Amino acid sequence: MTGRDRLRELLDAVLDEDNRTLADMAGNAYASPFHFTRVLTRDAGEPPVAMRRRVMLERAAWELRQGGSVTDVAWAAGYESVEGFSRAFTRAFGRAPSTVDATTGHWLPAPNGIHFHPPMSLWVQSTEHALNPLTEQLVAHGLDDARHLLEQAKGLTDEEFRAIRMPGLVVQPWDGPEESIQAVLAHLVSTVEVWLASVEGRDLPRSEDDPGPDRLLERHDAAAPRWLAAIRDVDRRGGWDDRLIDALCEPPESFVLSSVVAHVLTYSAHRRQLARHLFRAAGREIDTGDPIDWLRARRGEDPGGLPC
Repeated sequence: MTGRDRLRELLDAVLDEDNRTLADMAGNAYASPFHFTRVLTRDAGEPPVAMRRRVMLERAAWELRQGGSVTDVAWAAGYESVEGFSRAFTRAFGRAPSTVDATTGHWLPAPNGIHFHPPMSLWVQSTEHALNPLTEQLVAHGLDDARHLLEQAKGLTDEEFRAIRMPGLVVQPWDGPEESIQAVLAHLVSTVEVWLASVEGRDLPRSEDDPGPDRLLERHDAAAPRWLAAIRDVDRRGGWDDRLIDALCEPPESFVLSSVVAHVLTYSAHRRQLARHLFRAAGREIDTGDPIDWLRARRGEDPGGLPC
């Protein structure tokens, strides 16, 4: 008799037809929404809501290839309107659902190799785990740590979140002042979004005025798995020295892909520690964000302590 495959049980809860919300998924897995999200994000590298949305869009693409109508497919994917489904599908696949044909692939970039496999199961592609271990840890830790800080920000009052604590602070001249926890975390999220749009060849993300922690967390969860998948793809094909022509710049500018990743990692680490400083200035306790502790926790090891 084999033991329980807890991860498989959690994945099944994500894909169950009746589980349309995070609360539904967590309840089906006999877990709290917080624990369910934490475990799935840690073990599968992707938050459950983002995973379900992606896998449902992959299934939708497959169904459209089989001749399904856009209306029926949109409803089956859990969308309340065809317009909302069409927007989400076009953002994900770069083409409208009405233009899908037999040549259209139905897999999207995934941080974990988990994809829809017809008629309603999962396929795990091991080649998507080929990222160099050091790069994997740097990128995954940065994304996980950013999410941790955004979760912590939800416990602040609105005044604490937006209070100016370091007047005149500028991290990058083109980003403007980052004088509050809100501004630092907003730039932490938007930096990944902007570079991801450049790598994927998509439009520049729409700017938002003064987003709150819930909205920033939502945006982070949408961008993080795609960013990790994009970097894994670069590593898999040995494309670190490739040049990215960023048409979002005016005029368009050329960047070496490895320097783009190094740029994001550098300023992400700086902003995450800056955010911790501002949390402490607000009188809130916060951890150090050490990647050693992160990796030990991810592997279920005793966190121990650093040598003296």
